[in-house]
Amino acid sequence: MTPIDNGTINYRDEVVRKLIHLCSLSIPVVYYFIPRSSAIIILSVLTFFAVALDLSRYFYPNVGKIFYKLFGFLLRRHEVDHKKKNLNGATYVLISSVICAVVFPKVFFITAFSILIISDSVAALIGRKWGKHKFLSKSLEGTLAFFISAILVVFFTPKIDGTPVEYLIGIISAAIGAIVENVSFGFADDNLSIPISIGLSMWALYLLLLPNVQLILPHSPL
Repeated sequence: MTPIDNGTINYRDEVVRKLIHLCSLSIPVVYYFIPRSSAIIILSVLTFFAVALDLSRYFYPNVGKIFYKLFGFLLRRHEVDHKKKNLNGATYVLISSVICAVVFPKVFFITAFSILIISDSVAALIGRKWGKHKFLSKSLEGTLAFFISAILVVFFTPKIDGTPVEYLIGIISAAIGAIVENVSFGFADDNLSIPISIGLSMWALYLLLLPNVQLILPHSPL
């Protein structure tokens, strides 16, 4: 029985794509050690250049030639659609990072973005290799891989007070993120939908379960 999601690039290139994706884990790690304002400025500048380069390949043949020579083997079919001019996943990661840094407290950003980088990669690789049982839009195996790895991320990312309720909030939000990753296939880039859904879920649950907790990470610059 073949995997449900065969993707639009071969599995070896998918592995390379996800290894590059994992390099984005540097974003939440660095963000922990620098002020929010500095992070927003740095991420905004990187995002501007990423969007400019990504769009340039559609309008300037010489740029496109170099771009596709270097990165073409990593791009999915919808990322090379010159009619729709879609952005690639790496650019969406940076766009997502700016949005989340502006909207969410640092504690939510670090958890949500770490889950995006790690769990989305795990889900893609497991789902493509061993996904055999359909669940919503993708495979059950991939979605479970996302959820289990996201729980591990929750246990290793920083907390405000470190109470059991905080871990419960993280786990519930991870489950929501796993479902969003599954159903976002085909109509929304999950590099946007995953961290935003997790961040919103965490915010709602903190307001509900820990309304008096100040959303400030200890030992991390504001």
